Amino acid sequence: MNTHSRLHLPRAPARPGEAPDFSYVHLSAAGAVSRPDVNARARDIGFLAVELVRVLDDADRAVGPWHPHLDAAELQVGLRHMLLTRIYDDRMQRTQRAGKISFYIRSLGEEAVSVAQCMALRPADMLFPSYRNQGLQIARGIPLVDLMCQLLSNTRDMCKGRQLPVMYHSKAGNIFSISGNLATQFPQAVGWAMAAAIKGEDHVAASWIGEGSSAEADFHHALLFASVYQAPVILNVVNNQWAISTFQGYAGGEQRSFAARGPGYGIAGIRVDGNDFLAVHAVTQWAAERARTGAGPTLIELVTYRAAAHSTSDDPARYRAKNDQEHWPLGDPIVRLKRHLIALGEWSEERHQALFAELEALVAASWKEAVTYGTMNEGPRLHADLMFEDVFKEMPRHLQRQRALMRAERA
Repeated sequence: MNTHSRLHLPRAPARPGEAPDFSYVHLSAAGAVSRPDVNARARDIGFLAVELVRVLDDADRAVGPWHPHLDAAELQVGLRHMLLTRIYDDRMQRTQRAGKISFYIRSLGEEAVSVAQCMALRPADMLFPSYRNQGLQIARGIPLVDLMCQLLSNTRDMCKGRQLPVMYHSKAGNIFSISGNLATQFPQAVGWAMAAAIKGEDHVAASWIGEGSSAEADFHHALLFASVYQAPVILNVVNNQWAISTFQGYAGGEQRSFAARGPGYGIAGIRVDGNDFLAVHAVTQWAAERARTGAGPTLIELVTYRAAAHSTSDDPARYRAKNDQEHWPLGDPIVRLKRHLIALGEWSEERHQALFAELEALVAASWKEAVTYGTMNEGPRLHADLMFEDVFKEMPRHLQRQRALMRAERA
């Protein structure tokens, strides 16, 4: 009998022309997963990396031990932040298509990931985002005008023209600069958390990457250091099923959950319904409490779906089934939270439409102001001298000479 090994190639569940198929997604019933004590040892709570924490059931009721019992006002704030994120995204997408900005990345369908997690953390906690976390900026109160000016690289650009669009940061908001090199923010977050612990602070760090980036070495470096030094950090893997056009199976999600990589390092790993605002908030709050009480880091896998293209440079119709987001079993995070509030008697379709109109007007007014600081085609423009700043503490002589020559030529 002849035997030989075979190379396994993960297969996407549905390609263009095929019916959407999400049968591979392991779901748990809402309220079915138990909630361990925050000080439980990682080795004793391995089931959290296999099951899926859910709070909202099919009737939009909050059930089970992970119910965070947030008051209606806080849920309404969360709904507002998510809706503003979506409206802002939609406007910037259309703005890019009109040629007024060069590039954009939307977070359509993933708004709860950023907003619920940010609201579960404290303002002094440090955030290390990826490029699809604009909800963090909005939840931390960063003005839309500032975000828009970064997209325009104009005279009010927070990055002074040195970053790709959507690579925001905010010192005031404790939001670290986004890197175009994937997964670098994971070890950076661990290092910041270690420093906070050394200083005796009770602040935590949180970072986000996509599931595709978990194949990078930086992911493993971060988990190792976090485990060895028990850093007060929350490491989030946003499993939106696609790394641009590459299905999540190629990053290892076909064999075991991404959360299951945590216990292998001695870190608590937990899967959560990333489109359930209440579940995301509860799990993040639990992980933050673990970190603050010295119980160590947590690896959270947020199971969600990238409902739009990867970016304005991508066409998902070339590699996945048409209208697949309509079949995603965990629904839409905004719709689910809206229905939950309506079921509580704390919201209505009329109030929702009024809020939508209010936020659309806010986005439009913000854009009108942002372009007064410069556009891609018209001034005012950033001063050329800025290219010599923010690199060296004391400018070397050769750069001083180059700046002088430039000034002379411009005179």
